[in-house]
Amino acid sequence: MRAKGITYDTGFINLGTNTRDRFDPEVVEHEMRVIRDELRCTAVRVTGGDPDRLELAAKHAARLGLEVWFSPFTCDLTQDEMLDLLADCADRAERLRREGAEVVLVTGAELSLFNVGFLPGETCMDRIDALLKPNPDLPRLLAGLPAQVNEFLGKAAALVRERFGGRITYASIPLERVDWAPFDFVAVDAYRSADVAGQYRHGIRTLVAQGKPVAITEFGCATYRGAADQGARGGMILTDEGKRLDGEYLRDEHEQATYLRELLDIFVDEGVDSAFANTFASYHLPHRAEPREDLDLASYGVVKVLEDGTWQRKAAFGALAGE
Repeated sequence: MRAKGITYDTGFINLGTNTRDRFDPEVVEHEMRVIRDELRCTAVRVTGGDPDRLELAAKHAARLGLEVWFSPFTCDLTQDEMLDLLADCADRAERLRREGAEVVLVTGAELSLFNVGFLPGETCMDRIDALLKPNPDLPRLLAGLPAQVNEFLGKAAALVRERFGGRITYASIPLERVDWAPFDFVAVDAYRSADVAGQYRHGIRTLVAQGKPVAITEFGCATYRGAADQGARGGMILTDEGKRLDGEYLRDEHEQATYLRELLDIFVDEGVDSAFANTFASYHLPHRAEPREDLDLASYGVVKVLEDGTWQRKAAFGALAGE
């Protein structure tokens, strides 16, 4: 595999909350060194909703020689607002590229779920609920989704190509059925759950067979027993207030680490170009001694964040590092 990477959250903004309240440039620089030197990654996918933060983190990564995937990840923006933000990010990514960095621009992430205008619902949780709950209109909505997504992505790709001279892609989910013609990479957030475990390897092989280099822009597992079977839904174990777990869960760092090793082996075997484990740290999900308040169990991070903002390695850290 050409590039082994990890996602790095600069702050996901949703309904006025931010997954990363504090954003210290010195901390960012230190963590990028950890990603390069201790995790032995060669690439980092920098995500979040604030272009200033994205650029700052991208600069630190580039100075350390990491390949930077400049990846705005936004919530509840309109399509016009998304295009404005992508134009801004393309300008920033191009400045970085002209300074000598290896940069891939990611033109959004899971847009149909997280932004307005593709699926019914005012908020991302409304849209996710519409997919998970019984809905007689769901087949019709999903049938029309690819055309809407691809129309937007055609505009987005043309816009950023005018401003950015490097390679581009989009972090998709399978139900969007993206037309990859405008892009340099096929890129999918590919979580393995119990529902798709039997077809997972074949699905990755099918992506590679399309001919363009394939990037797995997200894969990972939360940190409790049984989380591997849940895949992308593994983090959905919080109460509505997000301050406690919604039940009793058993910490299982071994299961999280095993999941990463198994998927990395699949990606190598099947000829994937690049893969980004989700995620380095979830600062909004701190580890606590009280089991029902140990929000790190819902985290995909390879480190557990303590309440004072420091962090400690989890077993998944060693799995990603190849230890």
